Amino acid sequence: MRNKNLYFALGRPFSPLYSMLMRARENLYRLGVFKQARLPAVVISVGNLTMGGTGKTPVVQYLARFLEKEGLRPAVVSRGYGGSTKEPVNIVSDGEQVLLDAAFVGDEPRFLAETLEGVPVLTGVVRKLPAARAVEMGADVLLLDDGFQHLGVARDIDLVLFNADTLAGNSRVFPGGDLREPVRALFRCHAFLLTGVNDGNRERAGRFADLLRQRFSGRPVFFSTYRPSGLVWRAGDGNRTQESLDRLAGRKCFAFCGIARPEGFRDMLLSMGLDLTGFMGLPDHHRYTGADIDRLRREALQKGSELLVTTEKDLVKMEGVDPGLDLAAVRMETSPEESFDAFIRGAVARVRAGERV
Repeated sequence: MRNKNLYFALGRPFSPLYSMLMRARENLYRLGVFKQARLPAVVISVGNLTMGGTGKTPVVQYLARFLEKEGLRPAVVSRGYGGSTKEPVNIVSDGEQVLLDAAFVGDEPRFLAETLEGVPVLTGVVRKLPAARAVEMGADVLLLDDGFQHLGVARDIDLVLFNADTLAGNSRVFPGGDLREPVRALFRCHAFLLTGVNDGNRERAGRFADLLRQRFSGRPVFFSTYRPSGLVWRAGDGNRTQESLDRLAGRKCFAFCGIARPEGFRDMLLSMGLDLTGFMGLPDHHRYTGADIDRLRREALQKGSELLVTTEKDLVKMEGVDPGLDLAAVRMETSPEESFDAFIRGAVARVRAGERV
C-alpha cells in the first residue's frame, strides 16, 4: 500500500493529461469518429471505473447462469488478459468442452470456461471479432467481461461495479489514483453494483450508494454479497473433487494467490477460522514458474503445513504442476439482491423488444 501511495503521489501531476485523453477518446466514439460495432445480440458490459478487483468475473459467471435459466443463450467475450495468444479469435470453450489452457488465453477466461457448462467463452484483443463469432455460434446475449472502457463494441446494458471495501479509492484518475477514467464517464452506465457487501462495510457502502444515486440519477444501485460456498480439492495425483468447507477444519493451511487484492483473500480465510501457517500474495494474473512452485513448497513444508489453499482462478494455472501437497481452491459465490435479477430481466426484455434501457 505504501508503494502504491508513493506511485500515485508521483503520478498525480499527469492525471489531468490522462483524464483529458480519456475524455477525448469517449467523445470521438460518441461523435462517430471512432466506429462502434453493433451486433445482432443483446450486449451486456460488466466493468468498473477503478483499477483492481471489483469481482467482475464472478458477476459475469452469475449473469451467464441467470440468463441461461431465463431461456437465453449467453456467451462470454473477454480480452484474455495475461494469455500468450495473439490470435484474433480464441474459442476457450464452445459450451460443450474446454479447448484452450490458461497460459494461452488467460486465467479468467479459462476459469469461466471450466465453471460455465453450456456457455461459450471466447477471447480476442479486438473484441468485436470474438463477439461476432459468438453470435455465429448461436449466442443471443453477449457478456463483455471488463468491458466498460472497451468502447469498440456497442452495448445495450452497461453495468459498473465497485468493491464495497475500496469503493472509488482515492477518487483520482490514473496515474495519480485508482480511477481508469474521470468520474463523469459513469454517465455512460445504466446501473451500479456494489460487490462484497458485508456487515463490516454495509454502512459505508450505503452512503456511497446514496452519493451515486444523487449524482447519477435514474441509475439504480444494487448490492451483492460474496462468500465461500465450497472447495475444489485437487489431490496429489491430480484428481479433483467437490468438497465442503468443513474439510479445512483443523488443518494447517498455507495460502497463496495471484489476484488484484490478495489481502482480501487472506482476510477471508482468517475470518473462516482457518489455521494459516503462512501466506504468499502475488500480482494479479501471475504466471507460476518453477521457482514459484519450489518456493511455495519449501515455505509450506518448513511451516508444517498440511495442504495449500488458493483461489479457483489460481487453480486453473496449476495444471500439470505438483506442489508436493494437496491443493484446495475456495469456491466463491456472488449473490446480488433480487431486485438486480428483476432489473436484468426487464432490461434484456426491453432490448429484445427494440427499446432502449
